[in-house]
Amino acid sequence: MKTVIVILLAAVTSLGCASSPYVAGTGRADIDGPLAPPMETQVLVGEPHGLLDASDWIWPGSLFGKLILWDRDVDSHEISEETIRSLEGYLARNEMSDVQVLVNRYDPGNQWRRLTQNKTVAAGWRYTLGTLTVLFYTVVPGRFFGGDAYNPYTNTVYLYSDDPSIALHEAGHAKDFARREDKGNYAALYLIPFVPLWHEAQATGDALGYLAALDDADGQRAAYEILYPAYGTYVAGILGALGGHVVGQSASGSVEDAAPRARDSGRPSPSTSP
Repeated sequence: MKTVIVILLAAVTSLGCASSPYVAGTGRADIDGPLAPPMETQVLVGEPHGLLDASDWIWPGSLFGKLILWDRDVDSHEISEETIRSLEGYLARNEMSDVQVLVNRYDPGNQWRRLTQNKTVAAGWRYTLGTLTVLFYTVVPGRFFGGDAYNPYTNTVYLYSDDPSIALHEAGHAKDFARREDKGNYAALYLIPFVPLWHEAQATGDALGYLAALDDADGQRAAYEILYPAYGTYVAGILGALGGHVVGQSASGSVEDAAPRARDSGRPSPSTSP
């Protein structure tokens, strides 16, 4: 366990989690605009369904996710307005209007269309690995099985958990990909062992940095407590998650409320709007 904790600390520190100052935007203004798939509504929310929305207490994978991350809102299939607003605020601040968000929604037609229309990823990657991702989405619907994710081939966030930290993390993947010129190669690298540690650290770091920029101390604490254990699973599975809980709780405890610090220094409290 001690070794796992050391590895986690080294990984999240060296890769700049919660880096400051926070840099909003992708740094590639409108470069992909004409190539992105068109859409009328950015956030699409699935209709409530009693059986499907209770699937997190039926499907063992969802139960395991709740247990390993110690969060009953994982794969809850009931997403609050607070979580959706948090995600929308992140996307707006980072000028990511081309990212589709499917909130607890099964919409394979939407995903097949976005796969064919998403010219920001080379056709060779879209019609090979991209086809497999959308096929998996179609035949193993997260509407029942859960599994928050970002699909770079359709530039879509799939959200099934009612946790703002998880939503920001998945949007962080979208921001990371938006900065890349060769998105197909960058996505394919995720299949190489240990390389996902880089991708996951980028998304986690941006989510934490965003919350720090908002002076959202409660949000930062909550994010440390779930995103570090989640990151730990990529390091060493269940043992890594346990180590992540230790590191996350320690980081959470070090977060101070911003408003008292501002008063003590004689400066006005920073704005909390994105």
